Amino acid sequence: MNPLEHQLQYPFGETLPGGGSTHEVAPGVRWLRMPLPFALDHINLWLLRDNIDGQDGWTIVDCGISSDEVKALWDTIFSTQLEGLPVLRLIVTHMHPDHIGLAYWLCERWNIPMHISMTDYMTAQTWSQRKGGGATGGESTARHLMRHGMIDPDSIKQLRERSSHYPGMVPSVPAAFVRVMHGTELSVNGHIWQAIVGYGHAPEHMSFYCADKKVLISGDMVLPRISTNISVFDYEPMGNPLPLYLNSLDAYGHLPADTLVLPSHGRPFKGLHERIAQQQSHHADRLAEVFAACVVPQSTTDILPLMFKRKLDLHQTTFAMGEAAAHLHALYFEGKLTRELCADGIIRFTQHA
Repeated sequence: MNPLEHQLQYPFGETLPGGGSTHEVAPGVRWLRMPLPFALDHINLWLLRDNIDGQDGWTIVDCGISSDEVKALWDTIFSTQLEGLPVLRLIVTHMHPDHIGLAYWLCERWNIPMHISMTDYMTAQTWSQRKGGGATGGESTARHLMRHGMIDPDSIKQLRERSSHYPGMVPSVPAAFVRVMHGTELSVNGHIWQAIVGYGHAPEHMSFYCADKKVLISGDMVLPRISTNISVFDYEPMGNPLPLYLNSLDAYGHLPADTLVLPSHGRPFKGLHERIAQQQSHHADRLAEVFAACVVPQSTTDILPLMFKRKLDLHQTTFAMGEAAAHLHALYFEGKLTRELCADGIIRFTQHA
């Protein structure tokens, strides 16, 4: 446990629900985990005891990637953890594969609606059908990262070959959805869960807070151990996501200090305001480091070892590049850096004269 984690409280200690099992974290709220094929090897999902139009059952929040392994684990959950009751609806916090990948399968299996923001629904529709890759693979990503200084031929080759990265985990999305907006109130078994919008990590991420239970399903907006990834991707090459993310954190300021936070990765924790302060401090420190480095021209690749000290695989590197670019762009749009496309085709940033 790192020093920052010591400032948080973990009510369930080292408890982790095993594959195909669940753990109750609040009355009517159950925690389960599904595997991911990355270094970040799990996602937390949530079951909410529900009653809709007089029918008892469960609401699922997020669903894991589309894979035979995850489907089999869900089958075990359905047969052993639902008390013989049906699934009544699916809520998806945002469009990343680990959150929406199996939505089509769950919605068809149970004939249920999916609740999600319109922006993330449309983005998932586009990306599940897109040919040629993007975001973390394919020709578009390769060209984007080459402009930001990635010139290793083997890495570029691998990126070009990952053209089906998103569709491979999200082969389809439900044909219809129920729109969630900031402030939307969902009644779950008589308890109101209010949607809180967040930007910067996904197009229109939704967290959900229940005042009755003092529970926040934070999705990826607030995580206990790692920083939320904030990236500039090829599909929005002039994006400025970091201020959007930091400003979004203000929306949690009114929540009680003893709120139980249910994150998508890591363990449930208390210490929401402390963790938000840690994130704000973290990004302030990274911005200061990046600005200081740009006393001489720096590409995103040049900045990478400054921000990430550990060895990264290619999947991690694509996100690390996006994160480094996000910090450079934040300083550029603030007027602190200049941005130049150099003769070698690489973008470099320098402190403003």
